[in-house]
Amino acid sequence: MKIVLHICCGVCAAGAVEALSTEGHEVLGFFYNPNIHPAEEYQRRLETAKRVAQELNFPLEVPAYEPEAWLGQTNSLKEEPEGGKRCQVCYRLRLEKTYDYMLACGADAFTSTLTISPHKSAQVINSIGQAIGGQNFLRRDFKKKDGFKRAVQLAKQWELYQQDYCGCIYSIRQGRKK
Repeated sequence: MKIVLHICCGVCAAGAVEALSTEGHEVLGFFYNPNIHPAEEYQRRLETAKRVAQELNFPLEVPAYEPEAWLGQTNSLKEEPEGGKRCQVCYRLRLEKTYDYMLACGADAFTSTLTISPHKSAQVINSIGQAIGGQNFLRRDFKKKDGFKRAVQLAKQWELYQQDYCGCIYSIRQGRKK
């Protein structure tokens, strides 16, 4: 099956692409992350995703970086805790764009690396994806079966950049308050 994989970062992509490829799927990477702040961080994560695409030999589509679109949809939720309503809006924005790309390129399904993170709810992400794409959304929890552990192993092996926050300006601020 040809699957469009929304990629949040290179480390997460490493584990998820390896898992999907092992299952026999053809992976098309899709790096859409208007939430990542600042722009320098976005570029670092993009370069890491490109490196993983080379290592694992899959194409990577990179639409325009649109932080204004993300800010417009999340500004009223800036006081939400990490993992709250703001994150759900963010997941939806990125998964909707991934679904649109799946339709445009003629792929069979779409899914997201977001479920590999131990800090994110696969149930929430899968529910949003399914609401957007129905049966075209491939439900996964990539952190299962040591998926996150494997992603970290590959990151160390390939000396990949590993970020220490989700990516958004609000998560940076909340992290500094702690």
